[in-house]
Amino acid sequence: MVKRLISASASEIRAMSASELKQSIKASEGRTIAVENVVLAPPMAGDITNAEVVSAYGADLILLNAFDCFKPIVFGLPNQSLEENFAKLADPEAQVENPIPILKKLTGRPIGINLEPVAESTDMFSDKLNISKGRQSSPETIQEAEKLGVDFICFTGNPGTGVTNAAIAEAVKTAKKHFSGLIIAGKMHSAGSSEPVVTKKAVEDYAKAGADILLLPAVGTIQGFTENDLIEAVQIAKKYDLLTMSAIGTSQESARPETLRQMAIQNKICGVDIQHIGDAGYGGMAPTENIYELSVAIRGMRHTISRVARSINR
Repeated sequence: MVKRLISASASEIRAMSASELKQSIKASEGRTIAVENVVLAPPMAGDITNAEVVSAYGADLILLNAFDCFKPIVFGLPNQSLEENFAKLADPEAQVENPIPILKKLTGRPIGINLEPVAESTDMFSDKLNISKGRQSSPETIQEAEKLGVDFICFTGNPGTGVTNAAIAEAVKTAKKHFSGLIIAGKMHSAGSSEPVVTKKAVEDYAKAGADILLLPAVGTIQGFTENDLIEAVQIAKKYDLLTMSAIGTSQESARPETLRQMAIQNKICGVDIQHIGDAGYGGMAPTENIYELSVAIRGMRHTISRVARSINR
């Protein structure tokens, strides 16, 4: 048996296989926190990565947004200035060091990335945002994520990218062939597509394709998605042995702390295994006080202190 993720030290986390990490999250009984941050934003703290900041405020899992598998730049890494990073972004021939092992060493946390399964055609109700090939889901990006040492991939969509439920399910099937880490699948919001964000068919399609974790909007984040809807989706996921992750991906991660506390308890009652908090705050991450409030709300001060104070050298 593995140790609960909320009580695990960096050395224990490094030794976990994907299946052991999944069991470790399950054993934490709804008290695991995933924190997303934008890798191409000048970091909130200036000279350190946002990943280090969120780990200091309670993150158990770190999800990198806007990460390009073919040009894996992360702002704030040691010995890399903002000017150097901007120059690398502008130079298509620039050589970039793999940041994933560095982030794991600095934070002691599992590191994941978003890849976006953009549909070739879909009905859009907002302007479509074109993103780089390195951020889109494909056999090539998934294989590159495996080489980089990513612990988990989250197949989802940023606003306006045109990601669809069907495209996510196909991405999961592809990932099962090329990726050894955990696979998260689902939408936090519409991503600009006019289809429903969550359907029973989509949940079952992700499960049958081989996903490990079902991503769902947190109650209170999208119009009309109720506690009953989340409970129903969680129950379907359990039937297929999927874990579930509720996501605050509608900029409410920067709302007042009392809003975050309310959401945290609501979604824990509905039975999710992981609570995600997004990156829409200053510097490409949620306000640190809201990450902390989320942690205290769903696991109390004892486990919050254990997580934020535990040395990465243990």
